Amino acid sequence: MTTTIPPRHDASSPATAAQPDFDGVDLQALARRVGTPCYAYSASAIRQRIRELQQALGGLDATLCYAVKANSNIAILQLMAQSGVGADIVSAGELRRCLHAGIPADRIVFSGVGKSEDEIAGALTAGILRFNVESHDELLTLERLAQAQQVTARAAVRINPDVDAQTHAKISTGKSENKFGVSIDEARRWFAGSALLAHVRLDGLHVHIGSQILSVEPFRLALKRVAAFWRELVQAGHPIESIDVGGGLGVCYRAGEDHPVAASDYADVIRETLADYCGRLLLEPGRYLVAEAGVLLTRVIRIKHGVERRFLVLDAAMNDLQRPSLYDAWHDIVPVSAEHAARPVATYDIVGPVCETGDTFARARPVPECAAGDLLLIKATGAYGASMASTYNSRPLAAEVLLDHGRYAVVRRRQHFEDMIAGEQPARSWQTL
Repeated sequence: MTTTIPPRHDASSPATAAQPDFDGVDLQALARRVGTPCYAYSASAIRQRIRELQQALGGLDATLCYAVKANSNIAILQLMAQSGVGADIVSAGELRRCLHAGIPADRIVFSGVGKSEDEIAGALTAGILRFNVESHDELLTLERLAQAQQVTARAAVRINPDVDAQTHAKISTGKSENKFGVSIDEARRWFAGSALLAHVRLDGLHVHIGSQILSVEPFRLALKRVAAFWRELVQAGHPIESIDVGGGLGVCYRAGEDHPVAASDYADVIRETLADYCGRLLLEPGRYLVAEAGVLLTRVIRIKHGVERRFLVLDAAMNDLQRPSLYDAWHDIVPVSAEHAARPVATYDIVGPVCETGDTFARARPVPECAAGDLLLIKATGAYGASMASTYNSRPLAAEVLLDHGRYAVVRRRQHFEDMIAGEQPARSWQTL
């Protein structure tokens, strides 16, 4: 059996060919059968990451709540449920997906700054574990809706610790300028007035400072601030039953340059900063569990020779994978066939067919020389790939396939044109208000 995650190459040298199989499945044969572009996810790699984190947290009263936004495919959520992993959700749709996949409501936490009244009411009815509350208005809304249902909601205040996560500005969430959470001063006032809340039990703290974090220091600084506030609250008579330390563990997108934090080192920071805490810990890993377990298979449409550049035009595009255009994100891109390794190296701008200059996966990227029809693999696309995809340019959503020890199953069929336009109709039934 081959390794479940394609091997990395030194970023200082051109990308060589990838191994021809992934979790025991021949990628060339898979692409011929399913077509491209196509996302493929390794179930074995996901289980491996779950085990690594669970083992690192051994001895702690810790619950993993997978950040569903990273990859919300039902089959991925079922893997989480089978491994005893809960969920961190940010919408009613994600709640319904989790319940459908078999994740128990009492292992689901609800985050996000813009929870609507309908979403809050639905989560109360479902009986989720707790709400991570991000504004005073939300707290009062939760109290009113819980009263209407005659239930008591468990809530944590999301602290904004004003910590720089040292990551891309668009995925930083723990600085005072970001929209997420509240200051410790405001949270202090919430707890001081919590006796007036008859249907909300404010007994938790939550912090999440960003995503794709490649150093333990931002985690350490944020958790130290949370720990100090927790001790202050306990001394003031406010029991804290849970501390949600968020997520944010980074992964390797660029071989040789990205050096992710080991699960054991991350767990050591939690143990160090919350050493005397005896309550329940919640963690919200997303990218860490699924990013490197996924690849995007795509074929070369043609080589275009510009005045100054050569363009490698793929059948995948920014609507399939938005991260490069949205975040200037790097993804290693390699040919799948082993015979590419013997070809001379060429430098390409690797682009898609969408009518946007931003539809670019890589600029001046050295790879073995390619030809029309060649199969390429874009690595580490299991997180924020398919979950952020769109039908821009009326391009159907790509197929998604789950691989597991030599087997494969299509877990999202390629979208048909009829699916894409199913909600649209001519303007026949005109009305006035």
